[in-house]
Amino acid sequence: MIHTLLRYLAAPETARLMSEMAAGAPASAPLSLHLDLPVAATDWLHLIPASQPWWYRARPDHREFRLGIGHALHVASAGNNRFSALDSAFAGFCQDWRRNGPALAFAGFAFADDNAAPLPNALLSIPAILLECIENRCSVTLSAPAGSIEQALAVWPSWLAGTPGRPTALPRPARPDPLAEQAWMASVVAALRDIAGGRIDKVVLTRCRQIEGSAPFSAPDILAALNSQQPGSTVYAYGNGQQTFLGATPERLVRKLGRQIHVDALAGTAWPGSPSLADDKNRHEQSLVVRAVVDALMPWCEAPPLIGLPDEHPAGYLRHWRSCISASARAGTSLFTLVQALHPTPAVGGFPGEMARRWLASHKERRHGWYSGGIGLLTPEGDGEFSVALRSALIEGRQATLQAGAGIVAGSDPEQELAETEAKLGTLLAALEGAQPACAQGSRSA
Repeated sequence: MIHTLLRYLAAPETARLMSEMAAGAPASAPLSLHLDLPVAATDWLHLIPASQPWWYRARPDHREFRLGIGHALHVASAGNNRFSALDSAFAGFCQDWRRNGPALAFAGFAFADDNAAPLPNALLSIPAILLECIENRCSVTLSAPAGSIEQALAVWPSWLAGTPGRPTALPRPARPDPLAEQAWMASVVAALRDIAGGRIDKVVLTRCRQIEGSAPFSAPDILAALNSQQPGSTVYAYGNGQQTFLGATPERLVRKLGRQIHVDALAGTAWPGSPSLADDKNRHEQSLVVRAVVDALMPWCEAPPLIGLPDEHPAGYLRHWRSCISASARAGTSLFTLVQALHPTPAVGGFPGEMARRWLASHKERRHGWYSGGIGLLTPEGDGEFSVALRSALIEGRQATLQAGAGIVAGSDPEQELAETEAKLGTLLAALEGAQPACAQGSRSA
């Protein structure tokens, strides 16, 4: 595989085609040369670089795997106008973007607009090397500013060495922390008190767990485990050469194809040994998400959104209620406009949204990396898809910070909500261990 890619990069035809594409373009204009690859199906994990920034997105049951290496062009933002800033910057890229076929940009953002460490709060990037395998057909898209083709062709081969092999890192057993668990359940009780008082209807509380490995954790190994463990989810990652943020999410924030919009309203959780997904608490939680999504979309749609019947959506050994919501967007509505309208949904923040965000801020809720933010793809034509960044781990060397949350509504039980977060954390812990979670075989996670 590497030898095939190196031949493409070194071929005089590649340099010639990119030079012809650059003729008359501004020096900063992005150029993208799309080439089919005569190689077998692959998940690209062996080519994740050790020191360059990279992006990964896979939907295993759709036989869809993408790896972006390096940044041809990128922009970061933060604050109240972060989505508008990325939208404007991307529109500027697209205005002069020259390409001979499909091309993509990646983007990711944090839950709150002031969370800026250790990842940028919001980041958009056109990858320099985009490797795709869609339904067993592989391709590479090479991108660079028009004025930097020669430099790009010279440096790209050094980015394709992949990550050096490492010993398998096994998580060292974490000590129980009953005080932290009691403090978290006390927050649940406080939330239930405010829900009973009519101040909020729902708030999402999160927990994190610090895990130390016996050796530096390997992102390719963890992603391979997630691809196997949750083929129906979207497996995602962003790495900057020092930290890696990765996970597997069952929830689509928004997909835009032309004027058509598709959104998942997802909430409620069940796992082996838990109460039924069909109980009143889970159905109420999911109904709040549906209501909020429809209200957020209405100003941007030509007609009221259509709400599909709720169904059970699997995510590994977990299951959720999901309603698929579709609509037709008003002319001129961009993907980032829809992201700004929808984020955060009650599935990750609460309901009503503004009240829930104030509640979380007043109770010092902290979320690491891009957990419960979003990560996605955009095309120069204005299409794309963002997923909610759930079931995540932020990894640096031997340290991994796992994070998961639970929606608190009327009828929530603090101990049951704690068990739910344990079940969700278990999916990432299992990926770190390279094995299925214990409760996937029928025992309850605790």
